[in-house]
Amino acid sequence: MPKKQKIAIVGATGAVGEELLNVLAELDFPVESILPLASAKSVGSEVEFKGKFYKVKELTQSVFKEHPVDIAFFSAGATVSEKYAKFAVESGAVVIDNTSHFRMDKDVPLVVPECNALDIKEWKKTGIIANPNCSTIQMVQVLKPLDGLFDLKRVDVSTYQAASGAGKEGMQELVEAMQSFFAFKLDEFKAEVFPHTLALNLIPQIDIFMDNDYTKEELKMVNETQKILHKNLEISATCVRVPVLRSHSEAITLHFKKEVDIKKAKEILAKAPSVVLMDEPKNKKYPMPLMISDTNETYVGRIRADIYDKKILHLWCVADQIRVGAATNAVRIAQKWLEFEKCN
Repeated sequence: MPKKQKIAIVGATGAVGEELLNVLAELDFPVESILPLASAKSVGSEVEFKGKFYKVKELTQSVFKEHPVDIAFFSAGATVSEKYAKFAVESGAVVIDNTSHFRMDKDVPLVVPECNALDIKEWKKTGIIANPNCSTIQMVQVLKPLDGLFDLKRVDVSTYQAASGAGKEGMQELVEAMQSFFAFKLDEFKAEVFPHTLALNLIPQIDIFMDNDYTKEELKMVNETQKILHKNLEISATCVRVPVLRSHSEAITLHFKKEVDIKKAKEILAKAPSVVLMDEPKNKKYPMPLMISDTNETYVGRIRADIYDKKILHLWCVADQIRVGAATNAVRIAQKWLEFEKCN
């Protein structure tokens, strides 16, 4: 039985921090204790884990020396990780970072365990393992098995990303905007979290626009996918915020070097780790955000061959991005890390 671990959660009162506690319990991760950390305004509040309550402490440079831990999950934003992750590492902890700050650092492994678990072994270079962008995680879980079968060369993806991608504040703003709509006051509503009102709307912008007119979110999907799969794929992404509370959806077109056998494609996806095949279009069975929220798998359906090119496949996938795209992937990284450390 693996040794129980002392766990720190930076951003413990946020959406991902709260979900980390749920997933650690559900996956029966060997936990000795929880150190919940947040900003000064959250100090004194409590989080619950398996019936025990832990008081939130303030994140400071010295807190990891005062309260040493084995694993520190960081989920409080890139600037927080940039400033404080090094102190956790210096204290002897492995940092599993859910932010964008370390993802493209050449010395930091960027990991989706179902795709590149062996990269975790590189963690000692910096003491840090990066968790990819939420949209990237669910996509590569689908790409990896199909690439092994048909040799992937290009991906075109359009995402339909829920308000929860912007955290608790994003979900709250969508709820308030909908309330304004039903009160016939939507024209008076002022968006703050999103660039425009999200209620009854689609916003084809997530994060800031870069010089090439792709958004930062879209380029994350390009660069992170290449790093995770260790393959110089051609990738284009269009990321759209949609008025859904939770769980991201993606329409993906895959270009292969080999002709696609649909039956084999479905068989390989049905067997792929952390992937659930839900593909019965005649029975109106396909993944939708409302039905798969609060789950730990990526659901895939609407799998079909291109009408004109036998080397092109189209599909639809949905995953709870707070779990699959953040908390669940982070805990699975920690599980694999423990396995590797046990063998050393």
